[in-house]
Formats: sequence, C-alpha cells, structure tokens
Amino acid sequence: MSLSLYNGGRSVKFTGLEQLVINEIARDTNREVWQSLIPVYKMPADTDLKSYQPVQPGKYIIKQNTIIFTPDTPFVKGKTYFVRSYQLGQGTSFADYLQGRARLGKLKFIDLVFKP
Repeated sequence: MSLSLYNGGRSVKFTGLEQLVINEIARDTNREVWQSLIPVYKMPADTDLKSYQPVQPGKYIIKQNTIIFTPDTPFVKGKTYFVRSYQLGQGTSFADYLQGRARLGKLKFIDLVFKP
C-alpha cells in the first residue's frame, strides 16, 4: 500500500490495496471497517505513544481502485500524521482478515508518515 496527499492536502489517497478487498468493503454499509483496515492518526509529541493514539475520524470513499480519506477536522499544515499499514504474512491476504482468518493485532505493521 502507498499513500499520497490528495485534493490540495485536504485528503489522503491510498493505492495498492487488493481489488477484491476494495469490492468487498464497498458493499459493506458499516464505514468504520475502513478505520480498522487503514487507520489514520495524529503523530504524538512522544512517538513511543503512537500505539495509544485515537483514530482520526473522517470519511473514506472509493474512487476506482483507490481509497480516499478526508478527516472530519482538516489536517493541520506542518503537523505530522501517520497511517498504520499492516504487513501480511506469506499466504495471507486482506480477504483473510475480512473473513476472520487473520487478526490485525497479530500482524506486523509499518507506519507511513506524512505531513500535509
């Protein structure tokens, strides 16, 4: 998965998700599933506390094969944010996560950092 700023830095665009996952979640009426799959956070002053930050609320929309996140409260220019990207093990896909065969808490992750 990769991310880039979108709409003049007011949104973040995610690419590289499996089309099967995008299609499956697009049918789900519960939009909170995106927050568990691609959570966006404000970076705390003490980066050791990253895992304890609340999720940045906002709206996720699907545009072709990309996901666009726009926060409820606009991003602050110059402030740092991050997206937690879960690294799936060999033979594991996001579809496994959606179907309950894999758990995010047990998966490795990297944090993708960005500044609007």
